[in-house]
Amino acid sequence: MADYDYDLFVIGAGSGGVRASRIAASHGARVAVAEEHRIGGTCVIRGCVPKKLLVYGSHFAEELQDASHYGWSVEGMKFDWAVLRDAVLRDVTRIETAYTATLDNNKVDHFLERATIVGPHAVKLASGREITAKYILIATGAWPVMPEFEGVEHCITSNEVFHLEKFPERVVIQGAGYIAMEFAGIFNALGAHVTVVNRSETLLRGYDQALRDRLLQITMARGIEYKFNCPLTKVEKAADGSLLATPGKLEPLKADVVLIATGRKPKTHGLGLENAGIELGPKGEIPVDDYSKTACDSIYAVGDVTDRIQLTPIAIREGHAFADSVFGGNKRNTVYDCVPSAVFSQPPLAAVGLTEGEARNKYGNIKVYSADFRPMKNVFASRQERGLYKMVVDANSEKILGIHMIGPESPEILQAAAIAVRAGLTKADFDATVALHPSMAEELVLMR
Repeated sequence: MADYDYDLFVIGAGSGGVRASRIAASHGARVAVAEEHRIGGTCVIRGCVPKKLLVYGSHFAEELQDASHYGWSVEGMKFDWAVLRDAVLRDVTRIETAYTATLDNNKVDHFLERATIVGPHAVKLASGREITAKYILIATGAWPVMPEFEGVEHCITSNEVFHLEKFPERVVIQGAGYIAMEFAGIFNALGAHVTVVNRSETLLRGYDQALRDRLLQITMARGIEYKFNCPLTKVEKAADGSLLATPGKLEPLKADVVLIATGRKPKTHGLGLENAGIELGPKGEIPVDDYSKTACDSIYAVGDVTDRIQLTPIAIREGHAFADSVFGGNKRNTVYDCVPSAVFSQPPLAAVGLTEGEARNKYGNIKVYSADFRPMKNVFASRQERGLYKMVVDANSEKILGIHMIGPESPEILQAAAIAVRAGLTKADFDATVALHPSMAEELVLMR
């Protein structure tokens, strides 16, 4: 490999790119990575991590409201957006520094500039420098989709939401996927009036219908408004900086912020893939085989840019598997069944495996067990919200096909349950397990 500047050049220093770089270097490869934004990628810089910190911050509103029911008197409650925002951004910088240190400690060179492909074994940096590599890995992730309508330039995406100068009193969110529902919950809990507008009447497509219905019911009771079947057609900006957002043919909505959360698409524009004979897929994704190799034998791709499953842990596993396969003498790929996921809405959802509808289509004869309960904490705090757990089972083998949950701490509980589903356990295995009482998690072994 001495004929090349590096054994591996990675474009994109997000979760998948950093993992692939580190593991390849540990196998003895000479590695470099280029990142045009900040090291850490979407999850660390403008996604999962800062979003979850905002979720934690917003939960205090509920905790403080409920405190009096537990004997606490809290006076002078006041929320300061700037304090929360700046604390989140400081932590993002801390983690970025840690990611950079990981590269340095593994002797991975990093270039803080854009890189594009100029051939099967060559990339060009924005500064003009050309670098050769035996292998190239593309890990540029995905980017928010912006629809086309008049005034869309006045709107923001999840990239910008963490940098708002002032906390908005009125927020309009277009979209009803996980990003939309998470930020709807955050802004609603912190005191903003939130309106969700969507082109259809379906929210959180892909999750179990019963959970989606329960979330809609609870969030409406919490004050979130919904406008279905009417995507935005115009956004106007007034002289005072406020906005007027028009959903379909309905009356305009007054807003301080309009957040577009209509999905993300693979970030492949302008990468120069044509210089290596790589054609994009219908969604702008980079087609790859089971081992993340593209149509060009020397170029691979992992993470959201391939549009397989857009989850950080998947990108990490794909990056690790790539490095082991190409540089570690251990050819392996990533398995995509029984992948757990969560929506950090308020309350949160979590799921693994098949939904009830998917299971009926695939297996026909299934059983559905459920627990519809009021969390103990809500009883004492006079909250009427109810949790819902569902277990979908193959009627013939009793094997668990899916578990779906909505309620406080559902993601934390589901992680352990996902192991059981992945292992192929049965309903009888859950029934034979003693309940951990009193807890919400015990409902998993008490479902009927």
